[in-house]
Order: sequence, then structure tokens, then C-alpha cells
Amino acid sequence: MKAAFLTGVCQFEVREVPVPAVPDDGLLLRVQTCGVCGSDLRRWREGPYPGAEDLVPGHEIGGVVEAVGSRLRGYRVGDRLAVAPDVHCGECYYCQRGMYNLCDRLHSIGIHPGYSGGFTEKMVLTGEMLTNGVIHPMPDGISFAQASLAEPMSSVIASHAKAGTSLSEVVLVLGAGPIGCLHIVIAKLRGARVILSEPSAVRREMAREFAPDLVIDPSQEDVVGRVREWTGGLGADIVVCANPVAATQAQAVQAVRKAGRVMLFGGLPKANPQTTLDSNRIHYGEIVVVGAFSYHPTDHEKALRLLSQGVIPADRLITHTLPLEQINEAFQAASNGQALKVIVQS
Repeated sequence: MKAAFLTGVCQFEVREVPVPAVPDDGLLLRVQTCGVCGSDLRRWREGPYPGAEDLVPGHEIGGVVEAVGSRLRGYRVGDRLAVAPDVHCGECYYCQRGMYNLCDRLHSIGIHPGYSGGFTEKMVLTGEMLTNGVIHPMPDGISFAQASLAEPMSSVIASHAKAGTSLSEVVLVLGAGPIGCLHIVIAKLRGARVILSEPSAVRREMAREFAPDLVIDPSQEDVVGRVREWTGGLGADIVVCANPVAATQAQAVQAVRKAGRVMLFGGLPKANPQTTLDSNRIHYGEIVVVGAFSYHPTDHEKALRLLSQGVIPADRLITHTLPLEQINEAFQAASNGQALKVIVQS
């Protein structure tokens, strides 16, 4: 079978490798699709972690069960599964309180050594993954590409639930990549009006497909000034930092209204994670600044259900689909700003 390995900076190598053995308590998944995530792009730009050169990346997975271990119950050959990355321990302080995304011993498929991912033709889902992971049957009527899209959707759904996005509120989204566009979609589904700020003309144009109420070019306009003008001087109720740019986090604190919420959704580069926020404005304006990372497994199930109901414009979010043999081209498309969601098809 074929599998893709990250061998250097911006370089995958597709190799012929043996089909993995099926564990007694696990299964073999015939991978159909795997999405390219922003975290995959960051690792691609930096090269593989030391010691992880033999890891197959990829964690936004849709596939079909091809073989089932002798001791595994509840799964059958032919089952269609959507697979997300998180595998929690089930025992730590956070797991015991249902905060699985904050697990002290969290492992991620396609990211951590020993948890090989979805840029391959076939992969093993171990008993640990099936018990403590985020794996759900695909609803009837959704495609494998949509199953891959459910993973990034899950974190967006969870973050808006955490922020309490509601009817008539104004949400400012900073960044119009695939995640930023998902934030537009989910915020509008919850009844909010959405302002988008994005410096790329190409991405601004693609984002208009999702009907933001106002689009700002931050290279030509004063974002804070335009937001205040559009909201009658108040500022946005919620600001979502949907990009890995520290300057927009500082901008978010200026653009949000008093008692508003700032959601730090996009992680900063690990080599430079520091940011500067106006603490007096946060203090005197009683602004809530929250982190948003991953999601509860029920959010993945909810994303799949929304996709099956047709309320998410998946065909507009998924702009490129390429075969596994062209994974380098897939990552180039995802990184050059000309695509939204890129799917690798096995």
C-alpha cells in the first residue's frame, strides 16, 4: 500500500509500505479522504519532528472498515467512519470532568509518534483509539470528503458554544482561510451578523460565498474604526482570531465592545508564541479573552449531523481534491492562499 511521509521542509515522499496487521481489539480502515489542516501546514513548513520521520501525518479522516480484530465488537467490515485526531487518557483530572480536549496525556493521530495518520491508503485504529478517541459512523448521504470536513468544523462549533454566540450579535472574524470561513458559517447559523477582515484579495473573494455582512481589507482600511462605525460606536460582541498572527490578537482587544468576548482560536507559531494585549482595556472594559482548542467528542457527532442535514455548504468550503500521489501539490495549494479546504484522496 502507499503512505506519505514528511521527509523534510515542504517535502513529502510517497512510499510503498506493508499493510499493517490488524490488532485483536482494533480494525483496519481503508482511508478514502484526509483533509489538510493548518497544523499540518505548520509542520510541513518546518519539517518533521526529530524522531517522527516514520510517522504518517493527517488527522481529518473518512474511510471504510476493511478488517476487524477478533476481539472487537460493535464494528463491521463496510462501516463508514469519520475519524478525528484526539485520543484522551480517560483518567486525568480533566478527563474525569469531561474536558477531554484538555487531557494531560492527550495524543493525536497523525501528530504524535505511535499514532500514525491518514495520508495513506490503509491505517490501523487501535483499541485505545476506538475507546478514547473521536470516531463516529458517517451518517447516510454524506461523502467521505464531508466526513473529513467534520473535524475542523467540530472545533469551530465548540468555540461558538463556549463564546455563547447568539441572535443579533456581531462577530468579527479575523482571517478568511478555511477555518475563518467556517467561523462565518457557524456564527451565521447561530443568528449572528458577521464582519470579516482579510488582507488577501483572493481569500476575501472566496469568503464572500459565505455571505459575511461586511468585508474589510485591513491593508487599506482601519479595522477597528470600520467595526465601530458599523456597530454604532460599540465594537463587536465577539472577535474571533482565526489566524496565527499575534498582531490581530492585539487588534481584537481594540475592536471588541466593553464586556465583549475575544476568542483566541488560531495558535501562534511555537517558536514565537508571545503576544501583547492592552490589559487596561481588558480590565476596565471587563473584556473576556478566552482560548479555544479542540472539542468534546459530541461536537464531532454534531458536525456530522449538520453536514448530513445539508445546512453546511461543504461544496463551497472544499475547493481542491487531489490524489495521495500528489500530496506535495495538495500542500502547495493549501499554503498559497488560492484554496480553502484541500482534501487528499487515497
